[in-house]
Amino acid sequence: MFIHISITEIFNRALLNILVLVLTGNPGVGKHTVSRKLAEILGYEIVDVNKEAVKVGTAKQNDSIDVDVEKTKKMLKEKISEKSLIVGHLAPFVVSKELISMAIVLRKNPYDLIQIYEKRNYSDSKKNDNLGSEILGVIAYDSIEKFGEEKTFQINTTSLTVEEITKKIEGIINGTSKGDAVDWLADITKKNDLRKFFPD
Repeated sequence: MFIHISITEIFNRALLNILVLVLTGNPGVGKHTVSRKLAEILGYEIVDVNKEAVKVGTAKQNDSIDVDVEKTKKMLKEKISEKSLIVGHLAPFVVSKELISMAIVLRKNPYDLIQIYEKRNYSDSKKNDNLGSEILGVIAYDSIEKFGEEKTFQINTTSLTVEEITKKIEGIINGTSKGDAVDWLADITKKNDLRKFFPD
């Protein structure tokens, strides 16, 4: 019993010295573009959660997958090292809290996201699902639920360059910033645009 507690304590202390980052958010907010720049700056290896999930999931015709959460968790646990930058909107579901130091949730103004989704030729249903998720802060909520409020930080990427976003992330890592407060729902309610984003 004593040995088990000691090993756990040693493991937890070791984790405090390891900065494993999660970069998550809805499609179109800039996760992959930012992750490449951030990995270059920090000398980190990118672990793409979605790609790993595909390896153990079942592909579906509409470009989505049925995620095997347990298998993906196991695979990621083996893959994550002390210099891992974990990227993907599935991260809150398949990455254990104790494995990460902080989660950065990238957010983008839904008015800008509409244009991105139209360029990507998203179906109306996919577009509405993702816009609704962004407006309601679903991924931010999931990250806080999974990783804890103390480990979760949001960044508003609207109109920012990749360099400006990575600087904001560096500020969070260094403890000089707490990230951004984001409330798209209040913004679109003020503009009386709820119907635009929630047509049903």
